[in-house]
Amino acid sequence: MLAGIPSVVYGFWGLVFVVPAIRNYVGGPGLSILAGSIMLAIMILPTIVSISEVSLLAVPPLYKEGALALGATQWQTIRGVLLPAAKSGIIAAIILGVGRAIGETMAVIMVLGNAVSLPASILDPARTLTTNIGIEMGYASGDHSRALFATGVVLLIIIMVLNSVAQLVLRRR
Repeated sequence: MLAGIPSVVYGFWGLVFVVPAIRNYVGGPGLSILAGSIMLAIMILPTIVSISEVSLLAVPPLYKEGALALGATQWQTIRGVLLPAAKSGIIAAIILGVGRAIGETMAVIMVLGNAVSLPASILDPARTLTTNIGIEMGYASGDHSRALFATGVVLLIIIMVLNSVAQLVLRRR
């Protein structure tokens, strides 16, 4: 159910709860990289958990029963049998979650602070690549428009590298 909530609702929730909590308990302006990271973690967690759960439930019950029958403990069965059998689905869930986090714009616009400067700390405001494209594309022209398009290409390359690394990890094991 959490995966179906629009990102603007997450952003509003972040403005109401996360940003003031950071401002009051950690310091800084509150609109920061830390607030954006917390919001993205909350947003991608349902995706990762639900896909991982489906992957774990797809493992045949005989695997678990066999490991337990051979004397493995519950934890040994999970770590040694169930997780390796569901590994490809769990990695796919992580890739989908990270891909959603990289492409997220609205919630991040609301809680990150939108500062066009290099942050020195996680408590400083910043601007993501997707946010930069979303904010500036409406009035961009000429070289500015081409630079924003190049930013989109950089995002595409980042996702492609992430997927390639995940494929390499899966093939090595």
